[in-house]
Amino acid sequence: MANYAFVDENNIVVDIITGRDENDLPDGISSWEEHYGEIHGVRCLRYSANTHGNVHVHGKDPFRYNPAIIGGVYDEQRDAFITPQPAPACSGPPWVLNQETLCWEEQVPKPNDGYGYRWDSVMDIWFRVGPSQPVPDTTKNWAYEPENNGWVEIPSWENAV
Repeated sequence: MANYAFVDENNIVVDIITGRDENDLPDGISSWEEHYGEIHGVRCLRYSANTHGNVHVHGKDPFRYNPAIIGGVYDEQRDAFITPQPAPACSGPPWVLNQETLCWEEQVPKPNDGYGYRWDSVMDIWFRVGPSQPVPDTTKNWAYEPENNGWVEIPSWENAV
């Protein structure tokens, strides 16, 4: 099985499907991209669901930088799919496109030191909020209990039965 994206005249992804493998061509069909494009009346392009930031998750050759997503864009010059830009919110800074990976990143990365932070859109900075102590282990999920002035580990979904 292979993944295909349909793009309109502005190279906006309008639909995606899982279709036939590009090497599984019966008589009369020379390209699934062309075949699916003719059926749907718009340009069709194969993409890899396993390529993110121009890195294939299984170590294979990356293909078209990122998976296609409805509302995303196909960049013809770079032969790449780019997801829609995340909307700036009061909870974080604006996003910028990393030109090497073609992935969106926060313009100012949030500190990862175990403390809680909130974005100040007036000062354009992260400021520390919440407890005066960092979480014990940033690889786990924690909840802060103000009455005990301490952290309590939240069980992960994998451990919940």
